[in-house]
Amino acid sequence: MQTSALPDLAHTGARPVHWLATATAMAAVVAVAGLLQPEAATATAEASEHRVATQHGSAPAATAPDPAGVTFPLDCGAAGQTVADSAVGDLDGDGGPETVAVVRCAAGSGTPPSGIYVVTQSGGAAPRVVATLVDPARKLNVTDFAVRDGRVSATLLGYSSADVPRCCPDELERATWQWKGNAFVTSAGPAGSTAQGA
Repeated sequence: MQTSALPDLAHTGARPVHWLATATAMAAVVAVAGLLQPEAATATAEASEHRVATQHGSAPAATAPDPAGVTFPLDCGAAGQTVADSAVGDLDGDGGPETVAVVRCAAGSGTPPSGIYVVTQSGGAAPRVVATLVDPARKLNVTDFAVRDGRVSATLLGYSSADVPRCCPDELERATWQWKGNAFVTSAGPAGSTAQGA
């Protein structure tokens, strides 16, 4: 048997005690790092909040109302309602955010008509619907929905008659809503056809 020219390394055949000592040392390093970290993180968060308050001259902005818990004026029976889309913006210029939600029945198939609702929340009260921009009774589908610069915009897809299949709307209208005075004023773009080649 030939002997190795390398020196005998006692720690190459590590025993459980060796691994236990290594694990304990690593745990100590992690614990010390954890104790040092939160103080710096807290200082950064406080500085960030102060910077936001300084830039806007007040405390950080209020949270927008969550449409998930709102019961919308939409009769879906046992199917229930679903919020298909939502966006946040200050629509009335009071500095507080409103949420605009596109809501429809939670149908298992097909494309049920949608409604567009404005949701607000004041103080500690529950969120509530304050305006209906599109009533689901109009049997429209909503696409290209957005809230920008205090305006709500959407493309509304509809049907020229009851004979048009519900899968294939053949009318298109672009609409914008803006708060003026004490109500939402609608401006609609030219209605058109969605039919190809029409």
